[in-house]
Amino acid sequence: MIICPATWSGFSRRDATGAGRLLRKTGVSESLAWFQVLLLVWAANLAGAESADGLRFEVAIKPGLVSTSQTGRLLIALSRKGDPEPRMTIGRTGLDAPILLGRDADDWSSGKSLTVDGRALAFPITNLSDLPASDYFIQALLTCNTDLRSPAAPGNLYSKARKVHLDPARSKTIQLELASQIPPEQLPEESELVKFVKIQSRLLSEFHQRPIYLRAGIVLPRGYAGDSLSKYPLWVRIGGLNTRYTAVLSLMAEKSGFRKTWLSAETPRMILLQLDGAGPWGDAYQVNSANNGPYGDAITQELIPYVEQKFRGLGRPTARVLSGLSTGGWASLALQVFYPDFFNGTWTSCPDGVDFRAFELVNIYSDENAYVNKFGFERPSERDVTGEVKLTMRREVQLENVLGRGNSWTISGGQWCAWNATYGPRGKDGLPIPLWNPQTGVINHVVAEQWKPYDLRMVMEQNWATLGPKLRGKLHISVGDADNYFLNNGVHLLDDFLSRAKPPYEGRIVYGPGKGHGWSDVSTSQMLKEMGAATGAAGDAETR
Repeated sequence: MIICPATWSGFSRRDATGAGRLLRKTGVSESLAWFQVLLLVWAANLAGAESADGLRFEVAIKPGLVSTSQTGRLLIALSRKGDPEPRMTIGRTGLDAPILLGRDADDWSSGKSLTVDGRALAFPITNLSDLPASDYFIQALLTCNTDLRSPAAPGNLYSKARKVHLDPARSKTIQLELASQIPPEQLPEESELVKFVKIQSRLLSEFHQRPIYLRAGIVLPRGYAGDSLSKYPLWVRIGGLNTRYTAVLSLMAEKSGFRKTWLSAETPRMILLQLDGAGPWGDAYQVNSANNGPYGDAITQELIPYVEQKFRGLGRPTARVLSGLSTGGWASLALQVFYPDFFNGTWTSCPDGVDFRAFELVNIYSDENAYVNKFGFERPSERDVTGEVKLTMRREVQLENVLGRGNSWTISGGQWCAWNATYGPRGKDGLPIPLWNPQTGVINHVVAEQWKPYDLRMVMEQNWATLGPKLRGKLHISVGDADNYFLNNGVHLLDDFLSRAKPPYEGRIVYGPGKGHGWSDVSTSQMLKEMGAATGAAGDAETR
């Protein structure tokens, strides 16, 4: 007797009793009958998502949309709202986060459908069977751009958003077609003061064995067009996680406060260079790394000299300064530390973990698990300024597991992926080696040891005899003492060292009591004046 597991959906004890009677009628003993029934129930539960019954999505690529097979990560986004499109909300972790399902797509061509069902990894639910019955706007997205790992990257494929009633208790197959492709990148339209550059990096292209480009936004000083002889200091600005070079457009929007400050006669005239926060593993953090390649060298040896030559920069170390917030805070501090003779100061706000004993709330060297703390509780990764927990490590990384190929956060393009790719080693398969197990959170302390060259407090402390004189007066750091991501803890550890460093660092570290992420001790206007004083540009540009 053969019973198909697919027919056992919703199998109950009453069904089992009936099946037992049927088996006894065929001559099977009652104990054996129950054993076989239990085996069938177990098999049906194990098959679960593999069953032909239940909710599932069938996704196809529109014929003619692409000429080659595609490899990437197929995502299904489900949102209660249609505006914005579900794919535009991917990455959110709060109460407004879409429900996501993810599976790998390998050598996928039009004419072939891929199924996304209960076997797919899900966020924030644990399985498609946990989906609340409701009306949803659904959309499929294939992330296949390997140079810019982002849902919005050029070349990614997506379907039209549809409103559908979904109930996982009812069998239903939803057909979706990837009918659109994000168009190739085009530099935005320029204006008198806002320019854009895109250059192929020889260093990064050699590392990745394919063309890799550096992009940047430029804001020119007032009066630039009318004075062809003046040369200017360079301000290198780095934004938060994944901030694109196009951020200069909003900075210089017609009614923005920044524009008013930038054009003020009291503001020192300099060139603003906005770095790009997109790369093969998400934000590349602007430094050399085993996985991203020599970004720091490419910026200092290729991009900055190009910009200074093209836009009349002074082109000397004393005329280059940095600033950054959050991701940009760490990157600006790292560039100053790793290239101490190339830059003349950094204005760093709420930097990502500057001491890996406080990598948010994880001590990567001694903690055993990233998700659970030493007291046995789920570890927070975000709070509000009152201390209320908004997000846990496990939930945040689970989102990245859904986004990443192989169900791994290390290939997601998200925050934890970016850190791991920047600080960690590269495996024999060419992929970043995880600092911890994606499912269990257990930390690999062998890998943690290889993160030490990016532990900025450790780098400074171990090399202060050489670095100290070069960094004298160049470090300006601020952080809110209620930072939403606990980044103040790492700054305090760095402060512990710098406050006793010999020779003295002669910079400043300022804390904002009760202030959260993004707080700075100086306004943009004050920071620019300090930068002007450091570069000799206070008041007017240098003229030759």
